[in-house]
Amino acid sequence: MVLTTKRSGWVRRDVKNPESIADHMYRMSLMALIAPDVPGLDRNKCIKMTIVHDIAEALIGDITPLDGISKAEKSEQEQAALDYMCKIIGVGEGSRGKEITELWMEYEANSSPEAKFVKDLDKVEMILQALDYEDEQEKDLDEFFQSTAGKFQTEIGKAWASEIVSRRNNT
Repeated sequence: MVLTTKRSGWVRRDVKNPESIADHMYRMSLMALIAPDVPGLDRNKCIKMTIVHDIAEALIGDITPLDGISKAEKSEQEQAALDYMCKIIGVGEGSRGKEITELWMEYEANSSPEAKFVKDLDKVEMILQALDYEDEQEKDLDEFFQSTAGKFQTEIGKAWASEIVSRRNNT
């Protein structure tokens, strides 16, 4: 597997030329970069976290709720893949490997303001991509919007999601 692997949700819905895992992570990192300043939120940490949050999928693939794998099992597989990756690239014992692992674990645990923000970006990017696909390919991807409804944790996430849904309703 590589980060150029297409995201499973889009493939399952027969989206033509769906985004890759890397496309998703890159778009999220741009969102983190351009987001308005929020007191107490470390933008650089958010950008790093967007890059790290799905990196294990390079080895295990894009596991979705439809794959029948529990969240605990998915997390275990991702942790093992992350540990392996850090070891292979020679940073596992060094500070970079530790930083990558800590960022990933913080994201997984949703244990900081940055993790909450990046979790929101993950959902915002998905519905923005769904809107793009609906517009470009005349598909009904409502399930992606429904899966995120009411799940945003930050004011920015709520505002951006609201804007995307508003645009969808006006097309």
